[in-house]
Amino acid sequence: MSEKFAALKGEARAAPEPRAGAARIAVEVAPARASQVTADIRSIGTLQSDESVKVASEVTGRVQEISFREGEHVKAGDVLVQLDAALVKASLDETEARLELAKANHDRASRLSQSGAGTTRALDEALAELNRANAVLDSQRVQVAKHTITAPFDGVVGLRTVSVGAYIAVGTELVNLEKIDLLKVDFKIPEIYLRNVAVGQEVEILADAMPGQTFTGMVYAIDPLIDVNGRSLSVRARLPNPGGVLRPGLFVRVLLKGTESRSAVFVPEGAVVPRGQERFVWVVEDGHAVETKVTLGQRLAGEVEVLNGIAAGASVVIAGQGRLRNKAVVEIVSTPPDPQS
Repeated sequence: MSEKFAALKGEARAAPEPRAGAARIAVEVAPARASQVTADIRSIGTLQSDESVKVASEVTGRVQEISFREGEHVKAGDVLVQLDAALVKASLDETEARLELAKANHDRASRLSQSGAGTTRALDEALAELNRANAVLDSQRVQVAKHTITAPFDGVVGLRTVSVGAYIAVGTELVNLEKIDLLKVDFKIPEIYLRNVAVGQEVEILADAMPGQTFTGMVYAIDPLIDVNGRSLSVRARLPNPGGVLRPGLFVRVLLKGTESRSAVFVPEGAVVPRGQERFVWVVEDGHAVETKVTLGQRLAGEVEVLNGIAAGASVVIAGQGRLRNKAVVEIVSTPPDPQS
């Protein structure tokens, strides 16, 4: 009895051979496409200003005048905010008067020393007082200058956070200044692509806020340190931004263009059948379906690269795989037209 059950189990495991006149299984097929591809790397990133700063005050004081309009372009050196400098200017006038007195005392001590009526010590003290007065005057001039806050570079000012008459402390942020005629994009790539990225490499930028538009930039810096947490490499590219259509902070999709091309075979994504950790594709050969194990590579829009197992031009099943078994007889039916075409 046990031998009989064993024989039945063996028959159940054995795949039946197709019989003459067996029913054909209708399937849709598509050809495996040969193409030249580059080792492109896809990532996501964030746009940043080429230069960005929060303009702040180095001294305390009351805002006397705001010399810019929010959102306008300014040049380096343009006055942005003027603080009330009446007190420091009064101190400057006092220091200038002290300097004049120190000069007169030094001249007098010098003449007396030359005539022999004065002492060397008196001359030294007069010289020290003169030097101190000059130093105090320079300090006062710097204090007066710091009450005039200017733009450190050409750019666009943002939204101000203070009004005329406000009393501000040291370090109070007044407005942000952004240089956006040129933008930076920061993105990360897996460490396995370390040898595929280099300074000068071209990148294509797509922004969801600008559908249908592609912007081109170039890699100019690569972080020498790999992030040990994500095992990724930080890359920075720069791209022109004529007209300021792009803005810092935008989420973008980055395509790092490869420098070397190679031959590749692509099949529609619908042809790939997953089974556990493995992937299979049904290939039609002489009217029969043959199950083929494949290794996948990069993905494109609606297609996936097959690294091995299938040659270019092979007919792969894209619909009807659920009823197939190895060596099953198939009937190829036409694929319905794409309603979007």
